[in-house]
This record gives sequence, structure tokens and C-alpha cells, in this order.
Amino acid sequence: MSSSPVNSTLPPVITIDGPSGSGKGAITYKLAKCLGFHILDSGALYRLIGLAARKSGVSFADEQKLAQISREMNVSFVPSENPAEPLQILLEGEDVTLLLRTDEAGQDASRVAPIASVREGIGMLQRGFLAAPGLIADGRDMGTVVFPEADVKIYLTASAEIRAERRYKQLKDKDINVSLHDLFQSIKDRDERDMNREVAPLRPAIDAIVIDSTLMTLDEVFDSVLDIVRERTGISC
Repeated sequence: MSSSPVNSTLPPVITIDGPSGSGKGAITYKLAKCLGFHILDSGALYRLIGLAARKSGVSFADEQKLAQISREMNVSFVPSENPAEPLQILLEGEDVTLLLRTDEAGQDASRVAPIASVREGIGMLQRGFLAAPGLIADGRDMGTVVFPEADVKIYLTASAEIRAERRYKQLKDKDINVSLHDLFQSIKDRDERDMNREVAPLRPAIDAIVIDSTLMTLDEVFDSVLDIVRERTGISC
């Protein structure tokens, strides 16, 4: 890795926001591996809260207990040698990576994400991932709320149809049985909720660069993002 320092006293932060299925996770991991940066999969944190709530029998209507989970859960992101799951996600030491990839987990995340006390509780945890040499933060409000001072802000999107097809293939490759029609409807419903919620709605930051990946390959998106990072920070692989 070769780099030039950015104008900040903190390690550099690159945020990659966007809706479900837009390719944020794949680009985040590829970019972090290239630059040697840490990863924050913020969407996984909300999925983890939903999973932890289900495991402990907490109702999704009990905002106080959900907020307590967000403050107290022990989460780790561990690089893996498995190309199908390059990032292992641990909850209280248990590997829950595959459990978080289901559509149910995504729906649960969308249910807990609008709760203000949950977002407040998780904010400190999210910012705690920032460490040298730098951080790639993947989510829906990384550039607008959590890291508004980020050095580079990317908003990655694609059509709902393409995102459903990508998600369908990803889940089928993991032997998770799912309906393409149901996935498409779920993505549309989740977009509607995420974009219209009162707390931290899904939208590009004012200074974000929007990339529509509908007609792009993963490598083309990665090259575009890397070019932007190089131009904004002087950092490159």
C-alpha cells in the first residue's frame, strides 16, 4: 500500500452508503483489503440487534430493551479466508454470519433501525471502529450521521430489480431457499421504510458521490471508487 496523508488528525474514513443489494458489502471488503483498512459493517449491527432480540425473546415493541442490547452487545468483524464469506461476524463469540444474511434478518434490521434510542446506543460502538490506518464504513447513514466528517463519501445504488437478482443469487449460492419475487417486494418495501423514516433516513450525503451500479460489474464499480479515493485523499493501493 502506498499513500499520502490526508488533512486530518484522525485516521481517514471512507463511507459507502446505499440501499440493500447495491453492492456496498462487496466493495467495502475489496477496498479495505486493497488499502489495509478496518471494516465497519453497520448494517450488520442492526441485524445483530434483531438477532439478539430474537435469541433472548425480546419484543420488537420493547424499545428500552432493544436500546440496552445495542449498548451492551459484544460484536467482532473477523477477516476470513472463505471467498464466499470474507468477513466473519461474531456475536458474543458465536459465528452468526449466515444467520445475518437471511431476508428475515434484513427485515428485523429495518424494524429496529428507526428507533432513536437504539441508534443513540449504537453510535458510540460504530465510532469505536475508527482506528489507524483507516476505516471503510458500510451502511445507510455513515456519511450523513455517523461520520459526517468522512474524507470520502460514496452513495452506491442500483435498480430494485437488479438488487433483487443479486441478492437472490447470493442467497442461492449459500443454499438459502428464497423466492425472487418475494425478495423484490421485500427490497421495495425496505427502501420505502428506510427512505421515509424520521430518524436518519436513507439518502446521499450532500457531498457524497453517487454511483449507479445497475449496468456495472463489481470490478468497474471498484475501479470507480478507488479512483475517487485516490483523487480525494491521495491514498491508493
